[in-house]
Amino acid sequence: MSSPPPSAPTIEGVAWTASQPDFGRCGAAFLTPALLGVVAGASLQLQQPELWSALAYCMCAAAGVALWFCARWRRGTFASPDGLQRKAVAAHAVVLVVVCLAAALVVFALGGLRSVRYAQGALDPALEGKNLVVTGTVASLPQSVEQGVRFVLRVETAQAAGELIDLPGSIDLGWYLDGWGDRSLTPPPPEKITPHAGERWRMTVRLKAPNGARNPNGFDYELRLWEQGVRATGYVRLGTKDEPPKRLSAAQPLGAYAVLRLRERVRDAILQQLAGEPEGDARISESARPGTPTARTRAAGVVAALVTGDQRVIDQADWDVFRATGVSHLVSISGLHITLFAWLASQLIGMLWRRVPRWCLALPAPSAALLGGLALATLYALFSGWGVPAQRTVLMLAVVVLLRLIGRRWPWPHVWLLACAAVVLLDPWALLQAGFWLSFVAVGVLFAMVPIANNQVGISARDHFLSLIRQQAVITVALAPLTLLLFGQVSVVGFVANLLAIPWVTMVVTPLSFAGVLWAPFWQLSAWAVQAIGWWLGWLAALPIAQVSVASAPLWAGLAAVIGGIALAARLPWSLRLIGLPLCLPVLLWQAPRPLPGHFELLAADVGQGNAVLVRTAGHSLLYDTGPRYSAASDAGERVLVPLLRSLGETLDVVMISHRDSDHSGGAAAVLTHQPQARLTGSIPSEASLLAMRDWTPCVSGQRWTWDGVQFDVLHPPVPASPKMARGERPNAQSCVLKIRASDQTTALLVGDIEKAQERSLVERAAVSGETLAATLLLVPHHGSKTSSSDVFLDAVQPRTALVQAAYRSRFGHPAPEVVQRYRARGTQIIDSARCGAATWQSSEPARVRCERIEDRRYWQHGFP
Repeated sequence: MSSPPPSAPTIEGVAWTASQPDFGRCGAAFLTPALLGVVAGASLQLQQPELWSALAYCMCAAAGVALWFCARWRRGTFASPDGLQRKAVAAHAVVLVVVCLAAALVVFALGGLRSVRYAQGALDPALEGKNLVVTGTVASLPQSVEQGVRFVLRVETAQAAGELIDLPGSIDLGWYLDGWGDRSLTPPPPEKITPHAGERWRMTVRLKAPNGARNPNGFDYELRLWEQGVRATGYVRLGTKDEPPKRLSAAQPLGAYAVLRLRERVRDAILQQLAGEPEGDARISESARPGTPTARTRAAGVVAALVTGDQRVIDQADWDVFRATGVSHLVSISGLHITLFAWLASQLIGMLWRRVPRWCLALPAPSAALLGGLALATLYALFSGWGVPAQRTVLMLAVVVLLRLIGRRWPWPHVWLLACAAVVLLDPWALLQAGFWLSFVAVGVLFAMVPIANNQVGISARDHFLSLIRQQAVITVALAPLTLLLFGQVSVVGFVANLLAIPWVTMVVTPLSFAGVLWAPFWQLSAWAVQAIGWWLGWLAALPIAQVSVASAPLWAGLAAVIGGIALAARLPWSLRLIGLPLCLPVLLWQAPRPLPGHFELLAADVGQGNAVLVRTAGHSLLYDTGPRYSAASDAGERVLVPLLRSLGETLDVVMISHRDSDHSGGAAAVLTHQPQARLTGSIPSEASLLAMRDWTPCVSGQRWTWDGVQFDVLHPPVPASPKMARGERPNAQSCVLKIRASDQTTALLVGDIEKAQERSLVERAAVSGETLAATLLLVPHHGSKTSSSDVFLDAVQPRTALVQAAYRSRFGHPAPEVVQRYRARGTQIIDSARCGAATWQSSEPARVRCERIEDRRYWQHGFP
């Protein structure tokens, strides 16, 4: 890996110079459609809502192989392309299509067979929620979380009631000091709670199938676990009647998990050196005391992520800054870092190799440098966790090294497609990752747009600097539409931020971080360098124009915008470049469809155990409750509602928090921060932190307003909620009850956590006033608790559809079976968010509920009987 010419572009750091192909045209013609078929076949398989049988996939593969042999047989029937007649050209085109189809069928079948094998390792539903004794090895970096630690356990044996059972090969477990909130459980002392990578343990656990939130344009948690081979999640039981966890053996220094254990030790050493975090078993007890991280602690997380690839140690506030400034790719183990490592390693190996003539006679120094750099880069990629960016870079480096060693020169499209296909074959689900597309599109744009045919080694420093600026400008312009399509936002200051951040992180922060492995004081220098660039990036992120957000556009608009961005960045006359502007307009101006005047739409977000309902009219929107707080550092507002509102391009008029319980108000702070114009109302007189954010209005019976022909009425509480509740009164009793009525009298009733006493009061007040409580749709009170949904209330409301917002296998037992039976006895359709995901209901179509989990289903997602 010799030093690249100063003006050569980079493939995430990989130097490349243009060259002409030196293989036959027929070989090149067959290679391109075959590689395209690999990507197409994997993409189609990922769209399947349900898997086929193994036999069906085998037949599909056989058809692909048959087509391939047909194509090879037809290959010899046409002459060189220079002498092709019209008929031969048509036959040649048909052969190329057949090659693409054959490759697609084979890869489609291979992906399906692989998925069938994965699916066979799913957790038996009969074992969910039962005490299981498992023995296994810690197969991931343990992650400190609030009140505990999470890790992946590779299962060796498992028992239920003393009998051997089959479990998925890998399970994701939480080990919590508070015993998952069960007050009957006794937490163990901190020195006995921390598992380490590579250790063997025996412990009692409770498991359930992976069931992540399913929201429009939301993160697919189940896909991430599927990629990792994790088919069950759960927690460690710590009850007095449970077998206590027992460490059976320590990690072996040279065992299968030696690299993982080394990564953990390096990560913990960095955090201890820079942030003063305790090492080993004491870390868990410290995690129980969350606080605001210092600049030193946040810098430690960045350094640890650069060295070990553990991005979860980076503080959320830093991620927000990195995303706003478009430099997130620099703080993960990206191709740039691995390629820099490979280049430095090859230079060092080549220099040392030349000093030993005997070695040079056995293997030329340039070849030794290439192979040594590739080998060390592969080891670094493995040490960093072997993520998708690391995989693609190692594959690209391997292709470049192989071609140089055998003396072949391929045109860049073939190298690009070959690396892309290799990654897809290794991990087909990478096609659903935004980083995959950003990375490969960036590489392709650099190849195609930057002039690389006339590189001049002796160019001046000024020309080299201008070349770097042009490369960054090309990437920024070309990828902006793709970024908008994938994330719904793009950094406006990203170009300026990356001009300084790329060389600083690449040439200063990263080398110092690696040097710290040999001598720890270098980590301190690296942390100071991180804090310096952090100040610059923080200032840019605070600018009002730091980033632009738009509603998530449909795929056709996004693809048009990507083509437009490439056209704008291309080295074409400006008259042709400007054609790209109208292609970009649909993704910039797209607005999510809204209800017609007089009607409204209700979207019950999938937030787990809690309420969060978005109500939209033709020109206004209201958010009723904001979901739960998952931990001190995570809530439904930041994880679900803010991205959801951004994807819809929604600007809230009102945020109504029914009452102060954390499963209803947990995400309020995040929502209010990102929606500064929204008015705040609700029953939250004692929530000082929320009330300090802006003025608020208590909700009280009798409040009424109309938006776009839709009437809103507050029915409860009869008086404003008091900070000091009456003796024995619970916050549930103060819940805001909101009735929404369309112009055609179709009605929705949102009732928070009211209980039977408040339900009876509502019925009595309605009888006195002559109003009706009848509603087409009802948000089930208190998530379906036994304390609510009384017969008298249901007789008064008579809902056609009832929405239950509760977690999958809720630890509170929501919805209670007897409550469900009451609704079914009245012919009410019950929509459970655990089974439905996000539920969308429109007053114009009251009989239909769109379930995100059902309408947009994929085979790796948890299915219900």
